[in-house]
Amino acid sequence: MSDELKHECGIAMIRLLRPLEYYQKKYGTSLYALNKMYLLMQKQVNRGQDGAGLANIKLNVEPGKRYISRYRSNKTNSVQDIFTYINKKFEKVELNSPGKLKDVQWLKENMPFSGELYLGHLRYGTYGGNSIENCHPFLRQNNWMTRNLVLAGNFNMTNVDELFNQLIELGQHPKRNLTR
Repeated sequence: MSDELKHECGIAMIRLLRPLEYYQKKYGTSLYALNKMYLLMQKQVNRGQDGAGLANIKLNVEPGKRYISRYRSNKTNSVQDIFTYINKKFEKVELNSPGKLKDVQWLKENMPFSGELYLGHLRYGTYGGNSIENCHPFLRQNNWMTRNLVLAGNFNMTNVDELFNQLIELGQHPKRNLTR
């Protein structure tokens, strides 16, 4: 490593190795990973005062079903804002259909943020403004399941112009160049 680690962005990831039914049975909730992700991100809140984001990926989903969820916030207390937004969705289900949150299959098919992989990011801005567009995770969607990308990082890209030109040489048409 060429640079000394400093106080920069925070990243958290959870990948469940067992089906959601296991967590429902063992811990009494299929939202086990979501609850743990909140704790992980809250413990790193000092590493991201400029914003935060959370992405979730559901595995083994039928075609036509949404399998990537993402929510970002650049508000004050962004971690709380994200989890308040997500938890309201689950509270609404419980209010309208008591006990439905115990139906793991229904949750996975119908509710966002009920999958097996979570990626959280807390933004410690070193470049750009405090726009929601600068908050990770970034999401690049494609109709080909294997060509989707969810990315969060703790890095500064110093060779943006060089990478931009390489993409053009490959025949691509990048949406924007952040240095211009």
